[in-house]
Amino acid sequence: MTTPLATASGIASSPAAAAASGPAAATAAALPVLPRPSADEFDAVLQHGAYMPLTQFGVIDATGDDAASFLHSQLTNDTQHLDAANARLAGYCSAKGRLLASFLTWRSGDTIRLLVSKDVQAAVQKRLSMFILRAKARLVDASDELAVVGLAGDVRRPLSAVFDALPDGVHVQVDGAAGTLIHVPDALERLRYLWIGPKAQVEALLPSLDAKLKRVSPAVWDWLDIRAGEPRITQPVVEQFVPQMVNFDVLGAVNFRKGCYPGQEVVARSQYRGTIKRRTSLANVAGELQTVRPGMELFHSDDPGQPCGMIVNAASAPHGGVDLLVELKLAALEGGSVHLGAADGPTLQFLALPYGLPTEG
Repeated sequence: MTTPLATASGIASSPAAAAASGPAAATAAALPVLPRPSADEFDAVLQHGAYMPLTQFGVIDATGDDAASFLHSQLTNDTQHLDAANARLAGYCSAKGRLLASFLTWRSGDTIRLLVSKDVQAAVQKRLSMFILRAKARLVDASDELAVVGLAGDVRRPLSAVFDALPDGVHVQVDGAAGTLIHVPDALERLRYLWIGPKAQVEALLPSLDAKLKRVSPAVWDWLDIRAGEPRITQPVVEQFVPQMVNFDVLGAVNFRKGCYPGQEVVARSQYRGTIKRRTSLANVAGELQTVRPGMELFHSDDPGQPCGMIVNAASAPHGGVDLLVELKLAALEGGSVHLGAADGPTLQFLALPYGLPTEG
């Protein structure tokens, strides 16, 4: 679980490594540490409704006659049959089956859009572009042209003033004059939506929401993603996890019936031979984001000499400390305690995921 200084993919696996791992990685800045949201911001989501511009994401547009088939050959999920009504999670793996990035994918007209963590976008886009070869496909950074907004809580009525129809099922999408609206997994039984549209148009419409919804920090969305149990691959954890280790098989981000993609043999072998001995769990730990960061190792009280896991994602929690998605050995959950950074570090308190995990053989 030791984080390498630089990976063979050219994507830095830690912020400190970005400058040392080549031009592809150096173009991506580490995500800023977002200040802890106020109690009012958390309450707005939990008690009423809120929206938040999501600066932590970028968007890659894939265009051209072969865009769908090209992405189908590269990602863990089916993009060849991606229709205009549904979005899908997907991963992008190295040849060793380790995740380089995670995406939410959907169609907007003839374009396939990939929502990705901004700190890995440049390197991932460059790497994908290397494999286009003779395919009629083009990848473009659309982040400057598009705004990404998260909405959570009691938001359907305000959204009805912007969109003629609202999506009901999870990962169902609708397109309208203001862009695309995608229903993403609920968190703490609160509805959540992503609104992606032309930046100028979205920013002109946002003030109309202010009378009904509170504008809050994008850090609240990071927390909601964690409480939804949906991991996101960011720079500090690049190439650390096979998709099943972050529950991507459970979340529908891996299609085991599709054709080959980088790392497919490793991912399939892990699934069918029952070799997944590590999974992602939800936890809380004392501290702040300045000292509790993705990529930090975890240690078990019964085996202090070697790490048992790693933080995947971290976000400030409303009642103190930091909520986490943590990847760790399943055996570490059977007894004893799990600690941050060292065997005598802060103790993790585990919480229930909002979905069940398969029993591993």
